[in-house]
Amino acid sequence: MELKNRFLSLDVFRGMDVALMIVVNSLPSSTTYSPLLHAEWDGFTLTDLVFPTFLFVVGNSMSFTQARYEASGDFWKKALKRTLIIFLLGYLMYWFPFVRQNEAGEVYWMPFSDTRVFGVLQRIALCYFFASVILHFLKLNGALWFSVIALIAYRFLLSAFGDLTLPGNAVLKLDLWLLGSSHLYTGDGIPFDPEGLLSTLPAIVNVIAGYATGMYLQRNGPNYETIAKLLMAGAVLVVAALWWDLLFPINKKLWTSPYVLLTVGIDLAVISVLVFIIDIAQRKRWTYFFEVFGRNTLFIYLLSELFIISFYAIPVGDQSLFSWIYETLYRPWAGEYNGSAFCALSLMLICWSVGYWMDKKKIYVKV
Repeated sequence: MELKNRFLSLDVFRGMDVALMIVVNSLPSSTTYSPLLHAEWDGFTLTDLVFPTFLFVVGNSMSFTQARYEASGDFWKKALKRTLIIFLLGYLMYWFPFVRQNEAGEVYWMPFSDTRVFGVLQRIALCYFFASVILHFLKLNGALWFSVIALIAYRFLLSAFGDLTLPGNAVLKLDLWLLGSSHLYTGDGIPFDPEGLLSTLPAIVNVIAGYATGMYLQRNGPNYETIAKLLMAGAVLVVAALWWDLLFPINKKLWTSPYVLLTVGIDLAVISVLVFIIDIAQRKRWTYFFEVFGRNTLFIYLLSELFIISFYAIPVGDQSLFSWIYETLYRPWAGEYNGSAFCALSLMLICWSVGYWMDKKKIYVKV
């Protein structure tokens, strides 16, 4: 989205997150550097920061658009339209390429009963919608109180209806009751969706936090006092998260409350540094690479996912095209760890090249 009076630092922050998101989603092998992998269950890695940061920057964007939509009388139309489009794109992406091949080599249409319903874009859509509605009715102060209540309530919900294990948590139980196992992600060994419905509740707080940060920057401007207060707020949230972790583990797949505090705290620290470098010190010569990602965020993300899905769907002998590319072009000379990282970086640069071409042609895909 092209927005007037927008801080360049916020756009660069979004572009940095998209670039990292493509890299961690494009790894051809789990044998790679641990910061590029999610924590197995409890715990935290660099990769676990990517998704909540994306929600945070969604909130940043909302801080520029929410008031305009409400003033024009298009709030509900815009909110519902954007939510439905993003949710549908996410669902169709998981359904793509819509056909499968059985062991006999026969191609068949993949039925709806075997498709995953929730996912990354679906969570973005739901969090955007509920955060918009909350801010519409409660305004910023009310939304901040909602955030506090939601994080505390989520802890009690998880305790009341399950435990904090993979097979026994309340997120899984609700999704199984609502959708059934065939509509859930199975990458953790059992049907369990890390973007399940119940864990969307605390994820909404990441969006509200991003909105509050964007509003604070707009009202106070890029100055030393602003970044000092953001840094202090970030430090308080990180300390609170680490303290709460002693009682309620930091867990990305359950999107636990201390996980929200930790990621928002880190995001506040990062955006403070970027505001200082870009908006105060005016060091901008390096920013264009990330601006490219920030100008066509949704399109480039979808492009990267379609690349990955297609490469995995095309067979080359007894392996996928993606595995063949890694095993043939990267692993022999770079090894397992570097080869996996370089392969993911290559795909990210291909996506950047498409975004660069689109930017030069002034082509911007908006929702």
